[in-house]
Amino acid sequence: MDHSPKTETSFGHPASEPGHGAAPPAPPRPPRKPVTRGRLTLRIVITLVVLGLLGAGLYGFNSFRSKAIADFFANNKPPPTPVALAEATVQTVPKYLTAIGTLQAARQVTVAPEVAGRIDRIPFESGARVKAGDPLVQLNDATEQADLLAQRAQARLAELNLERYRDLRRSQATPQSNVDQYQAQLDETNANMKRTSALIGQKLIKAPFDGELGIRQVNVGDYVNPGATIVTLTDLSQLYINFTLPEQSFTKLSVGQGVLINVDALPGRDFEAKITTIEPQVSADTRAVKVQATMDNRERQLRPGMFANVRVVLPPQPNTLTVPETAVDYTVYGDSVFVAQSQKTPDGKEQLVVERKPVKIGDRLANKVEIRSGLNPGDRVVVSGQLKLANGAAVVPAETNPLTPPQTLPQN
Repeated sequence: MDHSPKTETSFGHPASEPGHGAAPPAPPRPPRKPVTRGRLTLRIVITLVVLGLLGAGLYGFNSFRSKAIADFFANNKPPPTPVALAEATVQTVPKYLTAIGTLQAARQVTVAPEVAGRIDRIPFESGARVKAGDPLVQLNDATEQADLLAQRAQARLAELNLERYRDLRRSQATPQSNVDQYQAQLDETNANMKRTSALIGQKLIKAPFDGELGIRQVNVGDYVNPGATIVTLTDLSQLYINFTLPEQSFTKLSVGQGVLINVDALPGRDFEAKITTIEPQVSADTRAVKVQATMDNRERQLRPGMFANVRVVLPPQPNTLTVPETAVDYTVYGDSVFVAQSQKTPDGKEQLVVERKPVKIGDRLANKVEIRSGLNPGDRVVVSGQLKLANGAAVVPAETNPLTPPQTLPQN
């Protein structure tokens, strides 16, 4: 038995003996060199240089990309926009005072009886044309006719008595009072006859003037009271146009002045009328003056009650600058138009570009509008296609104007 002492490691464990398969001890690590100030500075400098190179490369790449994009869009401009053009022209334009009016028949009545009675006869049809004096309704007048016969008999007797007593008075055979009494009886009987004849006449209702009847409201056998509606009678040969204008227009109005009207029922057609009455006072509520014009309607194309657009004709205004109404762009910021002008491209070619110009507009007339400022005669303005335009946009005149209405529509 080996009693020699065992060798231990520095950690208190027995050291492995050679020959027993134990690994040799690891060599000790070399000590680290301390980091000096110079080496730290070098590292910082190298890092900054690398970052600077990266930043410069990124900046150069972005600049190159921006320039490439700008060159792409500069060399790839969109083609010119096709637009319809028109010139601003100087012309004499008509002037009007515009208003809204209502048509009214010059003569229109509601036929109604003056007395009560039962209807015996209705010698008309609804919608018929009648002449003045034509019978419309016959009320029962049998009682009045009988009274008239009795009164005529009384009148003949009174005449005979009067003549007899006149002869007696000539021979002084009777006093004058008897003659006066029978004369009074004859006068009273004649008065009763006139009253009965008038009542009979009231029971025969006649047309008061020429015109057209409306829809009948009664039938034979109906009992009607005074004022009951029987039918309407309207004279359509002449119409009134009633309208109002602001008090500022009062000095521009005169009796006999021409008026043009149009109605929705007959679009595109103007009817002529003349002012016949001007209200002598201005309404304190509306500060407007009432005007009435009269027109001939013997063709019976218009009807009372129609809504009418009224234009009072004023003296025309010469030397007025106008453009098509579609050329004006109406916005909350003001009215404007696109004016097409010729410019040279970098390669020396001519092209049209547009510029938006603010304008001040005036009155509107047939598909045109008055330009009071902002344009010159001969300026070419865009009349269609404005939605695609901006200042400086290139345009090319279109062959046709898509906003021009067709002359005729195809028939199905």
